[in-house]
Amino acid sequence: MKTDLRIVFMGTPDFAVAILEGILANNYNVVGVITAPDKPAGRGRKINESAVKLYAQKQGLNILQPTNLKNPDFLQTLHALQADIQVVVAFRMLPEAVWRMPALGTFNLHAFLLPNYRGAAPINWVLINGETETGVSTFFIDDKIDTGDMIMQKTVAIEETDNAGTLHDKLMLTGSQLVIDTLIRIENGTVETTPQRDSSTLKDAHKLHRDNCKLDWTDTLKNIHNKVRGLNPYPGAWCYLKNHEDTLEIKIYETHMEVEAHTHPIGKIITSKKHLKVAVTDGYLFIDELKLPGKRKMTTNDLLNGYEFHQDAKML
Repeated sequence: MKTDLRIVFMGTPDFAVAILEGILANNYNVVGVITAPDKPAGRGRKINESAVKLYAQKQGLNILQPTNLKNPDFLQTLHALQADIQVVVAFRMLPEAVWRMPALGTFNLHAFLLPNYRGAAPINWVLINGETETGVSTFFIDDKIDTGDMIMQKTVAIEETDNAGTLHDKLMLTGSQLVIDTLIRIENGTVETTPQRDSSTLKDAHKLHRDNCKLDWTDTLKNIHNKVRGLNPYPGAWCYLKNHEDTLEIKIYETHMEVEAHTHPIGKIITSKKHLKVAVTDGYLFIDELKLPGKRKMTTNDLLNGYEFHQDAKML
């Protein structure tokens, strides 16, 4: 049965698409979709449209793509939609004129159990930091990033085999249901909120960039392995491979560990017919999948079929 609640949805990537899909599947009335403007990408500068836009087009939804969320014309158009509530998933920071507009407020879905891991990349950082559980949270937006009053949360276990891709999909499914549960409470007038508590020990989920995606081979075996899986499949952990006279920038996507005492220098590469491992402080990191510059992503077995490592090869 279709509800009378008028919803404006805001989001950009695939993660947000699944949430919007869930809202529509539950017969909610989505009166507008706000997503990122189209932009050229890649060498050919082909116009890239957001995943949310492509999905919303197929559903025949009303789409807005403002470049400036404070623009008076956009604000007037948004107000004319007469939304009762706005749902935000993986979008950008909203000005007060936008998040205060609906009578029932604006809430956000965040991919962790707030107040920890506020910021742009919680899925990656919980894995990089070796957490064993994560979750999703809904909260009402205020004038800061991910600090508003909590509405609901749901915990999700992190398995040893999880990487950023598999965890993304788990949280996407759990988050979709949490958004529906939140909408039901808001519509029924039964929503209760809890202020977030700040402390000096909170962990954050700051934006990923080139420097913090580089592997440090002097770190512990577990920390290096966790960084690889926390950055797989995107953006990918990277390092330099020095092989004889060549120094290549490579990406590493899958690894496994072997804790073992050894006397090899840190970063030394040891290979066999089927394995490639790197000596670190407390053992060996086996590389299972990687990408050389200009090549496709490949398994170690495929690499070893045609690539030769010098006896002094090492990771930097």
